[in-house]
Amino acid sequence: MTTAKKPTTGRQGFKTGEAVVYPAHGVGRITAIEEQEIAGYKLELFVVSFEKDKMVLRVPTAKANSVGMRKLAEPELVKKALDVLTGRARVKRTMWSRRAQEYEAKINSGDLLSVTEVVRDLFRSEAQPEQSYSERQLYEAALDRIVREISTVNRITETEALKLIDQSLQKSPRRGKAEAEAETDGDEAIQEEAA
Repeated sequence: MTTAKKPTTGRQGFKTGEAVVYPAHGVGRITAIEEQEIAGYKLELFVVSFEKDKMVLRVPTAKANSVGMRKLAEPELVKKALDVLTGRARVKRTMWSRRAQEYEAKINSGDLLSVTEVVRDLFRSEAQPEQSYSERQLYEAALDRIVREISTVNRITETEALKLIDQSLQKSPRRGKAEAEAETDGDEAIQEEAA
């Protein structure tokens, strides 16, 4: 009835050869649509390859939308994301562990604007204090996601996409030293309350 691999047919609006965003892994490419029998049921699967991570993911076609797999952002959305980077960082005065969970959720949402907000909020210029290891990890994960998507959408190299992002970040207003100190004092007060 059906073959194991189906060439360039579309399911749920996706087709073979198309670049897509999978929330937990970023930009990948649909290399095939397969049918496999699992536990006696025939399942149609998107085979999504993440070249940079050397990983292949199989996503049931019926679940693609519910797991958050989406098409690449439109160029207008990429422009809007770059504009988000020029805004002022919005750092809540809550404990780092709670903020880290929120940042992680935004990164794994797969939403370009949410991931961009994480990059904007965790960006540190040369004049600002260094980041903690966990801040750096979250920043780099978010940055990697938007670099890959912007480079794919704009058909430019990842290095060129990184330059675009960096230019936007340089336009953002810098937080003053007094503001950074007030934030640190706020964190200490919250930690004391929690103790």
